[in-house]
Amino acid sequence: MITTHIGEEIRDKATKYQSENAIYYKNIELNTWVGISWLDFGKKIQDLSKALLNFGIQEHQNVAIFSENSPEWIIADIAIMSIRGITVPIYATNSKKEVEYIINDAEVSVLFVGNQEAYNKAFEISQTSNYLKLIVALSDTIHLENNKNSIHLNKFIAFESSSEIETELQKRYFEAEETDLASIIYTSGTTGEPKGVMLDHTNLIQTLKAHDYELEVSEKDVSLSFLPLSHIYERIWVFFCLHRGIKVYFNQDPKQIAEVLKEVKPTVMCTVPRIFEKIFAAIQDKRKEASPTKMKLASWALGIGNSYYNKHKRIDKKVPLLLKLKFKIADKLVLSKLREVFGGRIKFMPCGGAPLAADMVSFFHSFGLNIKCGYGLTETTATVSLFGYKHFEFNSAGKTILGTEIKIGENDEILVKGPGVMKGYYKKPKETAEVFENGWFKTGDAGMMDEKGNLIITDRIKDLMKTSGGKYIAPQKLELALINDAFIEQIAVIGDQQKYVTALAVPSFENLKKYALEHKITFKDIEELINHNQIKDMFEKRVEELQKEFSVFEKIKKVTLLPKEFSIEAGEITATLKLKRKVIQKKYKELIDKMYND
Repeated sequence: MITTHIGEEIRDKATKYQSENAIYYKNIELNTWVGISWLDFGKKIQDLSKALLNFGIQEHQNVAIFSENSPEWIIADIAIMSIRGITVPIYATNSKKEVEYIINDAEVSVLFVGNQEAYNKAFEISQTSNYLKLIVALSDTIHLENNKNSIHLNKFIAFESSSEIETELQKRYFEAEETDLASIIYTSGTTGEPKGVMLDHTNLIQTLKAHDYELEVSEKDVSLSFLPLSHIYERIWVFFCLHRGIKVYFNQDPKQIAEVLKEVKPTVMCTVPRIFEKIFAAIQDKRKEASPTKMKLASWALGIGNSYYNKHKRIDKKVPLLLKLKFKIADKLVLSKLREVFGGRIKFMPCGGAPLAADMVSFFHSFGLNIKCGYGLTETTATVSLFGYKHFEFNSAGKTILGTEIKIGENDEILVKGPGVMKGYYKKPKETAEVFENGWFKTGDAGMMDEKGNLIITDRIKDLMKTSGGKYIAPQKLELALINDAFIEQIAVIGDQQKYVTALAVPSFENLKKYALEHKITFKDIEELINHNQIKDMFEKRVEELQKEFSVFEKIKKVTLLPKEFSIEAGEITATLKLKRKVIQKKYKELIDKMYND
């Protein structure tokens, strides 16, 4: 039975599972995974809740977490909410200016930090802040300034609890309501000033209920958490895992994801399109390097897998005996080895945050990797629609989840109504009013519903570009057509109010170097390589070939190659790896202008 408050839900599960492990972290020194039992997990949450009460945190007070993923992150989060506090997550990659904005806007008095860099930023902010009173370092390795406003977590919780604290804790437990505000999540701001999305416990709990209905999981499942917990997508997924007794492994170094997948061998995990795009490119490269015999075998096996999974299993069609026999051979020789890239035990992987090309979804499904594409926003507590287990369409974002409604409004805008929809933007009544229409939340995304009830996303309305000739361009559609190319790592389409469409592209430097070697192109650094005429010509030809299905006015006429990737740290992409178009256009204005003035 599900409860009405996240704090209560976790206490309920701690009582149920007791000595079983709830979460795991990697001990770097011993190079081994260490489990934390439900009893210990529950006690750590309770101890931290008491420490927050001891410090004087009031009901409905905002407390922030500025850290990369770790067990301490989720412990702090649940401890805050357990005492009817409000968690304010801050991305570990945020700049000092962004952190300061959130602290001031949310009037944060207590801030948890995860590493030295985060602490240094926080300490500097605390010197002039009217709000920040205490910085709690989640790791003992963080060096603290000799200042009364900084403390390590172990010291923060090391106090003698009084009867008053115990009484107050039980009082908060008893008085907790589903309408309590649970979290204020500041959007990463692809456009404009960040807005604090207000979610209450009804939003969180009802989303868990909907996922109970949509997803087939058990207590035997294992999840790997690697997307930022600061984002609602990963955070609600971790809550769902805890709610269902799924063991959660926290990966603290995103660069190690390939190795960690093989160590943990998760059965379920949520991810974003960029992961699949990178793995798809790597698989294609290996196929090219293989011998003709191996290439032929791989193509045959994938063809069998496509027929078995996509043309029969997906549409609930009976698999012929001969195909079953062929599939067993194909699976043993090729398909199972491809699944091992993800650890070999994946049952399904929710994928969101940005669109994933239909042919790529189909490709991964052809070797048995069940990607459950979906759609949602921070403002809708993540999931609005999701692939089912059968009869899903590869070009869609699945069907509306239980309890939620979708309709298509003016300009094909997707409108949403349901228990996951936010309470509004913090301290922004005007902006809140602007995104609601007769009780429907206006997503800002354009889409349509097909005859089977699948949601098809066409583009982000704010991203739609209008050329100076009056033609509308959907940049994501172009970018999806190009991103799967082995030589393209990232691409940003430009064209709003311009006479034609251009693009900034980050090449796959590894593949570019191989190409240069094969064609005897000499270069001293990446800058020289991307500006080589032969490389430019090759890229122009590839781009032209990849967009041959597009109308003349939609096609990219010029491409400028960049010497380094767009990054979260530079503020060019969001935590779910979506392009921040305004930031990119401003930062690379000189290069963009050159494409139109040459």
